[in-house]
Amino acid sequence: MRFRPQRSHPLPVPGEPEPIAVPESMRAVVWEQAGPPESMQVAAVVTPAPTMSELLVRVVAAGVNPIDAKTRSGAGVSRAIAHTPIPLGFDFSGVVVKSPYESHPFQPGTEVFGMASFPRTGGSYAEYVTVPTLSVARKPTTLSHVEAAAVPLAALTAWGLVVETAHAHEGQRILIHAGSGGVGHFAVQLASYFGAHVSTTSSARNSAWLRELGASVVIDYRTTRFEDVIGEVDVVIDLIGNVHDNTGTRSLTVLRPGGQLIVVPTGSWPTYPEEAAAAGVRATSYKVVPDGGSLATIARLLDARSLHVYVDRVFDLAEAAAAHTAVEEGHTRGKIVLSITDD
Repeated sequence: MRFRPQRSHPLPVPGEPEPIAVPESMRAVVWEQAGPPESMQVAAVVTPAPTMSELLVRVVAAGVNPIDAKTRSGAGVSRAIAHTPIPLGFDFSGVVVKSPYESHPFQPGTEVFGMASFPRTGGSYAEYVTVPTLSVARKPTTLSHVEAAAVPLAALTAWGLVVETAHAHEGQRILIHAGSGGVGHFAVQLASYFGAHVSTTSSARNSAWLRELGASVVIDYRTTRFEDVIGEVDVVIDLIGNVHDNTGTRSLTVLRPGGQLIVVPTGSWPTYPEEAAAAGVRATSYKVVPDGGSLATIARLLDARSLHVYVDRVFDLAEAAAAHTAVEEGHTRGKIVLSITDD
């Protein structure tokens, strides 16, 4: 089943919106070369200028994702960065300060959230960011900017995995690895929402919480091998790969013949297509699509309390290095967020 966003707000009446003053420079956490978290620096950089259909958004909060830390260390999407120094970050929640034209649905003052075009342009670890109109949606009214900033990349990834790729439905059996993480806790909720029977791996401390989110079976990966306690499943959503204890390879043993393996971190398991074919199952990787339409649907689910976001810790912009350290240590429940400007 596919959902298309419904316009919940009327188009603005054309007129002369009150201009919002934009400074020539801004604070940002910039990346220049691969290194540890401390290699990132807070610097004054030129405020970006939107072009064509882009928006200029004042960033109130920015989500921190594992891909950010991987990029900072020289992996991730670092090869696609053409010029440095550049602000890192994908996720943001903030307020529009410049719109492409007078009748645009996102006028100055509109609260929005979405994904920056990083690494093609500067990222969201900054006071301002330019973003394509089609990569944003109105911020859920029930969420703060800090909560909303934790949503876009993780929830859109989970949406793509569960809804667009696995086609979650009633009676389907889905195993989700790392269910308590940023993507994982959204994937568990969405799979359950669409009627699937959800099993997930996590640490024992997150067991009760994951059951509240919709998981029927929670397996403590520290004490139990998942293949010993669950039967055949239709889909495995693998958010770990073979980084830890050959989780990906072991997942092939619990898939039914013709079942589907969806791998997100492919770098640790480059042979997954061949291994999946040999096991008689289908396999695909997945990359997030920054689609504002899907994000608008996710916003409605959040406002309806059918979907929840969990923010583990909040850091100030100047504490971005500490935020990256926390992400790299793992064991985060939900998301980590940077607070950047006043709400």
